[in-house]
Amino acid sequence: MGRLRVLEALHHVGHTSRSQLTRLTGLSRATVSSIAGDLLAAGLIREEPDTSGSRDRPTGRPAQPLTLISSAAYAVAADIGHQHVRVAVCDLHGHPIWDTAVANDTDRTPRETLDRAADLIHQALREKDIPTGDVLGLGVDIAAPVRTADGSLEARGIMPGWVGLRPGRELEQRTGLTAWIANNADAGALAERLYGAGRGTADMIYIRLSTGVGAGIVSGGRPLTGAGGLAGEFGHIAVDPRGRICRCGNRGCLETVAAPAAVARLLEDSRGHRVTVPDLLRLIDEGDRGAVRALEDAAEHVGRILADLVTLLNPEFIVVGGEFAAIGPKLFGPMERAIRRYALAPAAEDVTVLPGELGDQAEVRGAAGMVLAHAPRILADRLASAERGGDPHDPVGAA
Repeated sequence: MGRLRVLEALHHVGHTSRSQLTRLTGLSRATVSSIAGDLLAAGLIREEPDTSGSRDRPTGRPAQPLTLISSAAYAVAADIGHQHVRVAVCDLHGHPIWDTAVANDTDRTPRETLDRAADLIHQALREKDIPTGDVLGLGVDIAAPVRTADGSLEARGIMPGWVGLRPGRELEQRTGLTAWIANNADAGALAERLYGAGRGTADMIYIRLSTGVGAGIVSGGRPLTGAGGLAGEFGHIAVDPRGRICRCGNRGCLETVAAPAAVARLLEDSRGHRVTVPDLLRLIDEGDRGAVRALEDAAEHVGRILADLVTLLNPEFIVVGGEFAAIGPKLFGPMERAIRRYALAPAAEDVTVLPGELGDQAEVRGAAGMVLAHAPRILADRLASAERGGDPHDPVGAA
């Protein structure tokens, strides 16, 4: 337990001295020194020279901050979207050291998609020369609601070929890695909070405006996932009771008017020829009046729904990801005006709308972050297993 507390502290603050670890963990100085010696010997941490000139208060010797060695262990992540598969390997600090995405027709080809993800995982570990024993686990995010109890998907109508599948379990069987799985918006929220625009906040909403429209919510420093894991299905809130039938089976969901493909379809209807999402983004950038109007209408719909969430949850930040995030003021202006108009005024004044900082890496880095959240426990348990004569690289715990 002492090792776990020290590892948790180092994982949280990055690097710190033995004296600071004593304060952070509540352990005695002798215990911290003993544990630090164990972790140094195990190759999990290292001492860094302190260039600040500070000294260890009890001894008066120059302080030598301790830090986790980034290459001591790794997290693998698979991001499964409607039109792509992306795999990354992240070090212990969450930095990607391998990251590759391939186009993929995902919704109706589950077995082939999972095989492709597994192939990319094996390729990544082979190219980076990482033994599976150095991998803490596999984080998986997917573009469908995920049941937290068993990792099953609510895929009917959304990813029709995936009904009845448990992608985390499937990838465990293909890779031998312990898997954690989440909805892609929840993974994006985690990444932006750990590494991106939401760093340091305890209350934020991440919205993803892409093939689907989803939200990941952090409230009081914890992910808000609901009783079954289905909280945050932002795109399936009804905005027009007489609107289009949504792929979820309801009518007039936000996704039918605010997803990039839905906005592009409005231009198709008015112009009589095919308009792709890249076409739409180009037209908006060029200032095309019809494209900008369609975007503004979609942004107002999003802002009205966000206003209700702002009133209910009082977030500090709303972080926007997906293809629309890079548009900037033409998107954020109508969205912010709707929030100010429809939300409780003090809550609207508290919130700031920001573009995500991680771009198309957000979801895959969040998937890795799910694994890294368990890194201190896994590493402490592996050390304990090695002391008992077991394999220090055995996987610990299934998620």
